[in-house]
Amino acid sequence: MAQRNVFNYPDEMLNKKSREVTAFDDKLWVLLDDMHETLTHHEGVGIAAVQLGILRRVIVIDLDEGDGAIELINPEIVQAKGNQRELEGCLSCPGLWGYVERPEYVKIRYMNRYGKEQFQEAADLLAIVFCHEIDHLNGIMFPDIADEMVDEEHAEAEMEKSPKRRKKMRRKKKKMRR
Repeated sequence: MAQRNVFNYPDEMLNKKSREVTAFDDKLWVLLDDMHETLTHHEGVGIAAVQLGILRRVIVIDLDEGDGAIELINPEIVQAKGNQRELEGCLSCPGLWGYVERPEYVKIRYMNRYGKEQFQEAADLLAIVFCHEIDHLNGIMFPDIADEMVDEEHAEAEMEKSPKRRKKMRRKKKKMRR
């Protein structure tokens, strides 16, 4: 496994549409492992292959809840319900924060690393992360669809209100002090 470089907004690479994965082989598995390593290093919750400069429909998500990483290959939203407007950030947008409206619930169809079709339902934060990362695969960045951008002070105050996000923020602050 290796940590890879993350492309930063507004790099043109991030606005390109990713292509479907057709080969479920060692090359894909190395990419998935490297994505997980990169995500862990940056203490993020999700990363898409395009953020590493690879135009393939591959996502790794880890909410750090003890369930392990979720690997999504060729994901698509097959059902969405409800509405939620939440604060978002992105590994490719350091220091940028904004409010984005997303579905409250989604059902995703995807392939696992071995090419087997899977389905997963998600609500709340996981639904946001699924939508955010699938947007990456379609060349959509959250600052381009946010209805309100906010400064870092506002973002920190807002994240302190959420237990899951508060846990992530504490780890990020501790890492920044090192």
